[in-house]
Amino acid sequence: MADFGRSELDRALDTLGLRNGDLIFGHSNIGFFGRPEGVRSGDDAAALFHDAIRERIGPGGTLVVPTFTYSFPRREIYDPLNSASRMGLLAEWIRRRPDALRSLDPCYSVAAVGAQAERLTGAATENSFGPGSFFHRFMEMGGKILNLNFDAGSTFIHYVERELAVPYRFDKTFTGLLRVDGVERPARSTIWVRYLSDDSLEAKFETFDRLAREQGLFRTVGLGRGEMGVMRAADCFDLVARTLPRRP
Repeated sequence: MADFGRSELDRALDTLGLRNGDLIFGHSNIGFFGRPEGVRSGDDAAALFHDAIRERIGPGGTLVVPTFTYSFPRREIYDPLNSASRMGLLAEWIRRRPDALRSLDPCYSVAAVGAQAERLTGAATENSFGPGSFFHRFMEMGGKILNLNFDAGSTFIHYVERELAVPYRFDKTFTGLLRVDGVERPARSTIWVRYLSDDSLEAKFETFDRLAREQGLFRTVGLGRGEMGVMRAADCFDLVARTLPRRP
């Protein structure tokens, strides 16, 4: 027996207020919604969500998914065409689409489809969270975070933390090999990491999620057995900036 169908998915996206031309990025675990009506495979389920979101944001919109590999810290070669994403079914399905563009970031790559895909994935910077990075462009372009069965937390928060120069994380540079069109070349990748000597610094988004919900910044709706929610990147940045001085 199905837990939801396309009509329920469309209504949920309507409730969240997605609009034509929106730039969307977020984390997903679509399996938690349960069984979609008429869907026979994981690829069918991914297509269902992709199609519904793309139709909602229209030809002027852009959908971006995380396709993180952490290749250089894992001492692996990063190949944007062949390095599999570690970020779930939907992200990996979109990465494999022929119309998807993927960034050259060896750790925090993203794949994008839509009007601004090239602008968001091209000319990757060495620092995954620095000026010119995907997350910087996402913020500057007025993006929205759409999480499917995740709370309000997002990798975007690490960009915010770096911009605010929090004391519990720091830039760390890794070296490795990029393989592009079969040709390998050395590269560097700088990411924003925590001090591994202190487990209390591990990222935990429960408090952020509670504040975002209490202040009406993370708008949610149920779907099947799960929940989806949306939050403006600018609101995420503002909430962290306002809260950190009081709760460092």
